[in-house]
Amino acid sequence: MQLHFEKIHGLGNDFALVEDWDASLNVTASQVAYLCHRHFGIGADGLIFIRPSKIEECCAYMHYLNSDGTRAQMCGNGIRCMTKYLVDHGYVDADQDAIAIETLGGVKRIRIARTPEGAFASATVDMGAPELDPEAIPAKCATNAVSDDGEAFVKELAAGSPWGEFAFTLVSMGNPHAVCFIENWDSVPDQAFSDPSRKGLETLALDRIGAFYEHSPLFPEKANIEFAEVCGLGIAMRVWERGCGETLACGTGACAVNVAAALTGRTSRENDLMLPGGTLHIEWRDNGHVYMTGPAKTVYRGEVEL
Repeated sequence: MQLHFEKIHGLGNDFALVEDWDASLNVTASQVAYLCHRHFGIGADGLIFIRPSKIEECCAYMHYLNSDGTRAQMCGNGIRCMTKYLVDHGYVDADQDAIAIETLGGVKRIRIARTPEGAFASATVDMGAPELDPEAIPAKCATNAVSDDGEAFVKELAAGSPWGEFAFTLVSMGNPHAVCFIENWDSVPDQAFSDPSRKGLETLALDRIGAFYEHSPLFPEKANIEFAEVCGLGIAMRVWERGCGETLACGTGACAVNVAAALTGRTSRENDLMLPGGTLHIEWRDNGHVYMTGPAKTVYRGEVEL
């Protein structure tokens, strides 16, 4: 079987997109892992099948698979990449500036910004309202704080690890996130860094710490793990994505970090989130919804034998 694909990235978070309008393509987890492998396959953080939606307002359904073959409810960078694909291939009218896409995490509404020539420039995605109830996230713990809006949530829950104890604020953006803010890097044990002489976000051993907490019994469906720090320009962060590993950017992760920063009183509800691959603008508006704005870029097109 030959698959025609397009490689698109959102701030370095990259995906192979495949049209599957008759929903006939079925792949195994091992086939997905092969396609996403950075040496033997296309090389991607995930695979997106573009399928028809049964919801009238939606122009398509995003069937998203992590690089290990597991299904995920949503992917913020992925949905921007899919929006670019739909625009570039004429599935969105040239004068249309708003679309809706169905995902396992619900319907996502997207506003499209175009270049003067009418091409895709960026997208603002209504990511919906954050879910703070541990049972719905899901997480095996109880709430321990109340937001300014009167909603109970899990604030800075301490959880041990071989590299010391870290405190996580829990948020779901259609998928589970555990967010840890570090305010004093010197207080973090030396073993938590690849280079203890340069303690900071960049040298944090996320490959070990992130993987450990992803599989914690605290998270029955695993979790995305974020470490962040507030700085003068916004919020700097790194993310360990469940079923994928560290990625250069994560849309739902940036939204979760922004929500956690506001919930814990560290920032306002609107921030620039600075990831290794670039910056996303996130706004948690008064209507309760979180909005994510960022670019997407096509890398190449091709076909691969499966």
